[in-house]
Amino acid sequence: MNRVTFQTEMCKGCGLCVSACPKKILRISTKVINGKGHHPAEVANPEACIACGFCATMCPDCVITVEKE
Repeated sequence: MNRVTFQTEMCKGCGLCVSACPKKILRISTKVINGKGHHPAEVANPEACIACGFCATMCPDCVITVEKE
């Protein structure tokens, strides 16, 4: 299975990855707040990931890792 992971403590919750995802599997967390006081991005539907890497390409802080099966 393809996998997207975030370094949640480094994510500033800008949402660029969410808007870049063609499958709309990402969202900004409403329950988690990281050490910097931001709501980080998270994967809402990991099974639908196609490992395109658009989210990682858009991330200005390079906190996203995409692994393709």
